[in-house]
Amino acid sequence: MSETRDRLERWGLPAAIFVGLLVLWQAGLFHAALGLRDFQLPYPLQIAEALADRWDILLYDAVVYTGFEAVAGLLFGAAVGFLCAWLFVSVPLLRAGALPIAAAMNSIPIVAVAPIAVLWLGFGQPSKIAVVALMTFAPMVVNAFKGLYSVDQQALDLMDSVAASRWQVFVKLRLPSALPYVFSALKVGITLALIGALVSEFFNAQRGLGITLSNNIQVAKMPLAWAAIVAAAMLGLALYGLVSLAERAAIPWHVSFRRAR
Repeated sequence: MSETRDRLERWGLPAAIFVGLLVLWQAGLFHAALGLRDFQLPYPLQIAEALADRWDILLYDAVVYTGFEAVAGLLFGAAVGFLCAWLFVSVPLLRAGALPIAAAMNSIPIVAVAPIAVLWLGFGQPSKIAVVALMTFAPMVVNAFKGLYSVDQQALDLMDSVAASRWQVFVKLRLPSALPYVFSALKVGITLALIGALVSEFFNAQRGLGITLSNNIQVAKMPLAWAAIVAAAMLGLALYGLVSLAERAAIPWHVSFRRAR
């Protein structure tokens, strides 16, 4: 009984609020309150119709272009970020000099980087992947370094007492300690990756949800533009869910999952 109540509180209330907002939106409350017309803010049924008419194209763009760019850029940026974090832990000189620079890369504005990436790498997907990798690099560096570095000193002393190699210390001690931080960075990174892929597609992309959104806003086809937004939101939820499933499979021993059960 309590489990059913917990599920209703977790999923039922947000779903009810979401449906209520859609009903108010369709009834024109937001248009009246904000002084908007339907060509400025289309109604949910108009957006649903655009989704139904162009679902095949939106799905193709979401999976083959925007989704691929987001995932590939995230994996590349996260891999390089984790490697740099491990180097910062292993080499104190690098930690003192390069870690602040790597963390500061998180403040680079994407609207400044995307045109430069297009200029260097062309109009294809490599430039978009590079932008996403740059956006997801800094969160992984900071989080992975914290997880790799904040290991209990007594555990390190124990590993030294049994003459464990550096690789054994990494695999059996530092990596398990870092995994919760790594998945936290991936959860943040997948959101940043999708934003990076969409915004970078504004700059001379050939296909993708970003260019679909940009082009249809320019010609005032707002239902289709909002359909692209909905498709991007659904893509983001799907990718976030995949990261969460991978986290549960990789670290089922973590305290957050024990409490959930």
